[in-house]
Amino acid sequence: MSSQATSFKIVVSSGKRKTSVAVATIKPGKGRVWVNNVPLEVLPIELARMKISEPLMLIGELRNQIDIRVRVRGGGWMSQAEAARIAIARGIVEFFGSEEIKKIYKEYDRHMLSGDPRQTEPEKWGRISARRRWQKSYR
Repeated sequence: MSSQATSFKIVVSSGKRKTSVAVATIKPGKGRVWVNNVPLEVLPIELARMKISEPLMLIGELRNQIDIRVRVRGGGWMSQAEAARIAIARGIVEFFGSEEIKKIYKEYDRHMLSGDPRQTEPEKWGRISARRRWQKSYR
């Protein structure tokens, strides 16, 4: 019995947006992408599908060399799409180790690699929301 040890690179990266957290696993493959075990092409929300596929479109033919699995939890569907997009972009940069890809992503959208620091403001006491106060009646 002979066992051949084949080694290939696997990259795990993460991305956050608001309260969503995404973890992307990137390995050599045929260009397939799954989000929460659902193929990217089958995702019901088209805008989210486009957001997630942006990093793949920017690298061109290199996308056919990798398979990506993304796990996303928390937040709304758009926030999850942004988190998945960040995780995929960071993983691709690490997988290929190319400064050129990093430069392309930075020029297209700075938040694709760095993340977006904006968070919702907490609600204050005695108010309806973070800024809105109760309406006063004068007459």
